[in-house]
Amino acid sequence: MSRLGNEISRLRKEVGMTHKQLAKIVGVSEAYIIDVESGKKILSEELVNKISKALRKEISKVDLYDDEKYNKPEPDPKVVRIVEKPVQDVWNDALAGVLAAVPVYNYKMDKAMDTKKMPIISNKVEGYPKDKVFYLSIEDDDMAGFRIGKGDVSLCHSTHEFEKDGIYFVEINGRRVVRQIKSIDASKFLVVSNRGSLVTTTLFKKDVKVLAKLIKLEIVL
Repeated sequence: MSRLGNEISRLRKEVGMTHKQLAKIVGVSEAYIIDVESGKKILSEELVNKISKALRKEISKVDLYDDEKYNKPEPDPKVVRIVEKPVQDVWNDALAGVLAAVPVYNYKMDKAMDTKKMPIISNKVEGYPKDKVFYLSIEDDDMAGFRIGKGDVSLCHSTHEFEKDGIYFVEINGRRVVRQIKSIDASKFLVVSNRGSLVTTTLFKKDVKVLAKLIKLEIVL
């Protein structure tokens, strides 16, 4: 394999392009590209330029010259070789301002189990700051009566403040649970669960630690 062919092969694989895809862009046959990479074909300068453009990198032209007829040109010290990122990294960077990688947590919230891509609109996800949302994997059927079951995943707004009546992820007596929370007065909450039958408990607000408010639910069918 020639140095030029080796370089084309390396760069083509780096950007995740097949022989056929490169050949189609350049306007030659797939077999021709294979022969070039194996050193069986010598490229014209025009084709080198086309391949450089297709791979978005400057390819050395040293193998265009026959050692017995020409002196190989010295590399220009003023030319700075630009090493571009693989295609997937380029796409990830391009989408970084469009999609947010929202983490998925279990009730412990000590480590993200996964991430889900969510659209960013006006620097927010679902109307909330993008760094204040996460997904919560539901771990029990305590809220089955509200159609929230084990294995479902809920998008949550991370907050320690009670905003208004709704479904919240809270900590009560050291246990983390999902409950419907309603304000009774300035000092008390009505805490509701429903595992087929409604269970209500009145608690002092100081005894209920709010962790997040559930925004929307993804149900596992």
